[in-house]
Amino acid sequence: MAQMEDGMGDEASARSIEPRAWQTVLEHVERQLVDGSLAPGDRLPGERALSAALGVGRSSVREALRVLEVLGLIRTHAGSGPNAGAIIIATPGGAMSALMRLQVAASGFPVADIVRTRLVLEASVAGDLADAQAGHEASTRPDLSAADRLLDAMDSPELEPPEFLALDAAFHLALAEASGNQVITATMAGLRSGIEGYALAGLERLGDWDATSARLRREHRGIVEAIKAADAATARARIHHHISGYYAEISPEPVPKEAATTC
Repeated sequence: MAQMEDGMGDEASARSIEPRAWQTVLEHVERQLVDGSLAPGDRLPGERALSAALGVGRSSVREALRVLEVLGLIRTHAGSGPNAGAIIIATPGGAMSALMRLQVAASGFPVADIVRTRLVLEASVAGDLADAQAGHEASTRPDLSAADRLLDAMDSPELEPPEFLALDAAFHLALAEASGNQVITATMAGLRSGIEGYALAGLERLGDWDATSARLRREHRGIVEAIKAADAATARARIHHHISGYYAEISPEPVPKEAATTC
């Protein structure tokens, strides 16, 4: 992706509108999963029907469905036969479903407060996961398979920045879910839209998205490597650096004072 310069007003405007469009689809489906209107085995309306019902473009519908599929909530089949389209294969579980409705409210939280909260919660999660990884019994070790799948999905060169950042937020939520702490998981789920919101809003401040996304991918894998190596101190330090580093790159404000200390 070419460098984003100040004169690219039209592109920046389009980017600011499109994420809201596909996020509308994402939240519509998630809301129906939470309230029971959709259940495993149900089929979603086709792209054209969802596009018309929600007043968004079909490209926005496709982007939202791709994120839902990576999250493991739907499976899609190409073609035009009876098995074509998207089918629900899972519903948000545990505390995540209980507080998913807070996602919209979280978009109004001060960014500095979200960053502070993430640094406290996610450093704790990373350290606890690493400590649990040191257990002698394989059955007691955290399941990081969802996080691994999201890392692989973020390696796709076809991802646009909004899609990448949605998967990025899902990766951090997957680590919280792997911890087994339902309160932390629910809090992270509730903050997800706020996290995506400030990450997207900061895109215009980035000089080179390709370089930034490559760095974020390296940092993600470094966090998981430290967890799998049962190195709690390194896992905490890496996730702290990762979160505060992106905030520093996109924000004209300094890293929140409480977050400036090492974990």
